Amino acid sequence: MSSNRRITLAQRPVGFVAPECFATDEVDVRTPGPGEVLIKVEWLSIDPTIRGWMARDTYLPAIAIGAEIRSSGLGTVIESNAEAIAVGSTVFGDVGWQQYAVMAGTDVRVIPDGVGPEAALSVFGITGQTAYFGLLEVGRPAEGETVLVSGAAGSTGSLVGQIAKVKGCRVVGLAGTDEKCQWLLNDLGFDHAINYKTENVRAAIATNCPRGVDVFFDNVGGSILEDAIAHLAMRGRVVLCGAISQYNDETASPGPNNLSKLISRRGRMEGFIVMDYFRRTAEAIAQMSEWINDGRLTYATDVVDGLENAPAAFERLFTGANTGKLLVRL
Repeated sequence: MSSNRRITLAQRPVGFVAPECFATDEVDVRTPGPGEVLIKVEWLSIDPTIRGWMARDTYLPAIAIGAEIRSSGLGTVIESNAEAIAVGSTVFGDVGWQQYAVMAGTDVRVIPDGVGPEAALSVFGITGQTAYFGLLEVGRPAEGETVLVSGAAGSTGSLVGQIAKVKGCRVVGLAGTDEKCQWLLNDLGFDHAINYKTENVRAAIATNCPRGVDVFFDNVGGSILEDAIAHLAMRGRVVLCGAISQYNDETASPGPNNLSKLISRRGRMEGFIVMDYFRRTAEAIAQMSEWINDGRLTYATDVVDGLENAPAAFERLFTGANTGKLLVRL
C-alpha cells in the first residue's frame, strides 16, 4: 500500500478526448492528517462533466495537468482521523482516478449498510439526484403533460422518464439505437421512443407529441434542442441538464435558431447544477427508495472492470455505447 497508481491528465483535450490526454503514474500514499481519511478506491463514476473539467474552468476549476482525473466514486476507509467516520466504512466522494485517496472527513458521505455500490452511484447518487431535482424542481411536470427526454437511455435520462411516469405524465424518449428504444418502451414504461439516428427527429416529435412538449429534459443540446423547441407547448419548460453532443466540438456550435419560439409560447428555458440541491439529498433518496420498493422505478448500470480501462470507459459516453449508468470497478 506504499504506492498509489493514478491516471492523470497529460494534456488538455481538443475535440474528442485522445489516449494521449491521459498518463499513468505511481506516487506515495499520503498519510491522512487530522480530520482526514484514507480511502481504498473501489468504484468510479464515469460522467460527461469530466470532459469539461479536463478542458477548462467550469463550475469547478479545471483539472491541473499532472493531477489525477477528477471523478466521484466509492471506497472503503482503511485509516481514519475523522471522528465521525469509522475504519471499514464505505464512503462516497470525489476520489479521482486512483487506487487510494486521502480526503477530509467532511468531504465524504458514509453509505448506509444494505445499499450496494451500483445503487449508491446511480439512482441514489449524483445521477439520481440530477434526474429527481432537475425534473421536479426545474421542469415541474403536471399530471397529463407530455415530457420529452433526450439521452433517454443514459443514466440520467432513463430515471427522468420513469419519474415523469410516476407523476402521471406521457413520456417520449430519444435514444440512438433500436435496442435502446425497445428498452425504454418494454422495460422502463415510456409511451414512445424515437431513434434520433434513423428518424427525422422534428417530424417524429410532432407525431409523438401531438399537443406539444410541456417539458423537455435535455441532456444533449445541439440540433435536438432546436427540434424540441420547435414543438414546445404553450408555457412549456426546457430543462438544460447537459449538452453532450457539443462537448467535443473544437469550435463553438451555433445555438438553436428558434429561441424566439419561447416568446410566442411563453416558454421557459433553465439550466441547473445538481450540487445546488445537495442539502436535500435525503429527501430524494427517501422518495426514490419508495418508488424502487413499489416497483415504479428501476435503474441500469454498465460496468467496466479495471482502473486502466477508465479512459476507454469514458470514451463510451461519447459513442453512445453505454446503457444506463457507466461505472468502473477497480
